[in-house]
Amino acid sequence: MIRRFLLPGEYRWLTVAALGVALLAAVPILSVVFSLADWSTGETWAHLIDTVLPEYLVNTLVMCVGVGIGVAVIGVATAWLTVMHDFPGRRIYAWALILPLAMPAYVMAYVYTDFLQFVGPVQSTLRQWFDWGAGDYRFPDVRTVGGAVAMFAFVFYPYVYMLARTAFLERASGAMEAGRSLGLGSWACFFRVSLPLARPAVVTGVALALMETLADFGTVAYFGVQTFTTGIYRAWFSLGDRVAAAQLSAMLLGFVVLVLVLEQSSRGRARFNDTSRQRRPGFGRRLSPAAGWAASLVCFVPLLFGFLLPAALLLKMAINEGDAQFGPRFVALAGNSFTLATVTALIGVLLAVLLAYAARLAHNPLTRLFNRLVGLGYAVPGTVIAVGVLIPVTRLDNALADTVEALTGINPGLLLTGGMVALVFAYLTRFLSVALHTVETGLGRITPAMDEAGRNLGVRLWGRLRRIHLPLLRGSLLTAGLMLFVDVMKELPATLVMRPFNLDTLATQAYNLAADERLAEASTAALTIVLVGLVPVFVLSAQIARQRRRPAAAR
Repeated sequence: MIRRFLLPGEYRWLTVAALGVALLAAVPILSVVFSLADWSTGETWAHLIDTVLPEYLVNTLVMCVGVGIGVAVIGVATAWLTVMHDFPGRRIYAWALILPLAMPAYVMAYVYTDFLQFVGPVQSTLRQWFDWGAGDYRFPDVRTVGGAVAMFAFVFYPYVYMLARTAFLERASGAMEAGRSLGLGSWACFFRVSLPLARPAVVTGVALALMETLADFGTVAYFGVQTFTTGIYRAWFSLGDRVAAAQLSAMLLGFVVLVLVLEQSSRGRARFNDTSRQRRPGFGRRLSPAAGWAASLVCFVPLLFGFLLPAALLLKMAINEGDAQFGPRFVALAGNSFTLATVTALIGVLLAVLLAYAARLAHNPLTRLFNRLVGLGYAVPGTVIAVGVLIPVTRLDNALADTVEALTGINPGLLLTGGMVALVFAYLTRFLSVALHTVETGLGRITPAMDEAGRNLGVRLWGRLRRIHLPLLRGSLLTAGLMLFVDVMKELPATLVMRPFNLDTLATQAYNLAADERLAEASTAALTIVLVGLVPVFVLSAQIARQRRRPAAAR
């Protein structure tokens, strides 16, 4: 049976290599799942159930519901306005509304805490204007579950915005014309025609936002919100119970699986096909001056709170105060971040080419199954990946050290977890699917006739990849490497759990300084992360801008 799946022989080594990569990527997840069979941690679990486990469940559910509603409302509203209406600033908002993707949620948490705290500019200005004392007013505390929901909603709504915008561009035009011809008004067309057609895209965007919410550690840890991610970290480092941490990871993984199942089941058997020839609306309906400025305000508010204001506050703090250790220490931290990101990006792109090329050439269900298995990593929070990597890798590390010591009499120490190897492995498990999807999309644009032409000319497998596919994939490979690089630069929970001693990054530096309430000093590292994250966002913005120019060029 396996031999039949591995045929034809020319591609057998590709299938075997893809199997090896997929199994390695699945090891952390399987390690977490198998931990459920170990119930030697009864005392720890009794303590968790009596104290914090109910709070973990309630806070996680509240955040999921709040973030889901928030990103859906903001994303759908802004997408609908920028696609179907013409108002002041629409062309700018069309691409600028994705800028919050460059702002990590934990960075926003640090910025708004400094901005809204008692000695911050907002409360200080209110006390000065109204001559209030310390006990004369009550100001809402941002470091709560509600504050965390607001941070996530303003950072993650671009997932819904981009997918809903694409759905409206591709499907809304013909359906809107049909609805108007039947006498439906603008609101009726939106709720009864366009929104149902865009529902799969909206649900997918909400699911992505919820998975990012479940994966977050920096925001909830800094706000003091008890969730599964903070509980995993505490069980590992405070209680010293790795099995309990793995079992909490399995419970968090269950939340992620639930989100994915709900996303799939929400579609059911529904399929949406646009049979009209008009693929995109040329220009939106012009709004009246009052309605136009109201629409502009609706689009400006999430952009202001999701990017403009925190970016301006970060820049101000970095210029006025900044990191007291700026200099050789900052250069070393940046070097660590760039080294980890570069190594992961290079290895990830190579593995993505291997997996995507195997699926393209082998034409068997096994290789496609491997690629889907690798794709699960992005849905798993970084904390879960870290726990799943550390448990088997630590055992392997100890076995290697014992073997080397028995053979040479020298104890080499921890070869894997003592350096960058295990950390890069965790990054690849978490983010390899990003590069894989990009490379698969690029390969899908290359006609299979070019493969057949190369074979007929006698070009071997490696020659076809080197001389035909790689030159055509240059843009996709650069995009995949860039996205991997930025994701690793921003990753906090896996780095925080797995980094070796004396190996800090910009993300861990910002977290440690913020945890010590040195928010102004954390601004330098945080601003650097944001600037790096702007690069792929600008690439996406350019693509969105081109979407608007294509209809006019076609006409």
